[in-house]
Amino acid sequence: MNSMTGYGFKEVIQDSTQISVEIKSVNNRFLDLNINMPSYLNPVESRIREEVTKRAVRGKIDLSIRIRELNSSAKVSVDTAAARMYFDAMKTVASSLGMKEDSVSLSLVVNQDGVLNVTHEYDAEAMWIKISPVLEEVLNQFAADRLREGENLKKDLLEKLDVLDSCAEFFAMWQPKMEEKFKEQITSRFNELLGDHVDENRIMTEVAAMLVKYTINEEIIRLKSHLEALRKEITSSPVPGKRLDFICQEANREINTIGSKNQFAEVGAMVVNAKDALENIREQSKNVE
Repeated sequence: MNSMTGYGFKEVIQDSTQISVEIKSVNNRFLDLNINMPSYLNPVESRIREEVTKRAVRGKIDLSIRIRELNSSAKVSVDTAAARMYFDAMKTVASSLGMKEDSVSLSLVVNQDGVLNVTHEYDAEAMWIKISPVLEEVLNQFAADRLREGENLKKDLLEKLDVLDSCAEFFAMWQPKMEEKFKEQITSRFNELLGDHVDENRIMTEVAAMLVKYTINEEIIRLKSHLEALRKEITSSPVPGKRLDFICQEANREINTIGSKNQFAEVGAMVVNAKDALENIREQSKNVE
């Protein structure tokens, strides 16, 4: 089981190139991958995405790749025609203002757009060879971080599931007690009203009607089935997050029905415990893949 939160970072220098790779993720219903990198790496973006998606199914993931050349490979070209036009125009302005022509400085000319042009030549494939091992190490950190947190979440989920199992067993234990108490209550009421003229068949009919309305046997069976499905997902599925939420909704429906049929304080208290444990599982399921 993996958490949807994770982090990884590494910075290295290779062949006068400083490479920094950072990745971090938070919860999200789907996979939302945002890559921030120099535009000249666009030809290899699909490979980068492929490497990330091998390790993540859900989550909002931000990946940053920064490249810095320690020995500049920049090429500077000069547009002498543009420089001459700027210079002549500036002299004209200086003359019209009564200023000396030599007041037009070289720095003023070269700072104009298009006079100096700086270009860089990058080989995306060659850069990918440098980036790839760094990215691999960072993604391994990221995956290990998500797995570590996921194991902690798994432990907590199983503890809450143990509470739910105890609640289900309590409901099952109380079911015959509830039915017996229904019978006692109905018999007592008939005895109060009719004394020695009580019709046993009438009592049984009323008890049967009461049980149809208030019995929780079917709900207990379905609840236990849902809890078994939850445990299977938590212990066996590599990406249980979405299914956990669905199963929790089904289990919650059964617990609510048991609560609505309940007539006893002891069962009501256990319903509260069950709903609390289930809500914790639902919240935690939003943190796992």
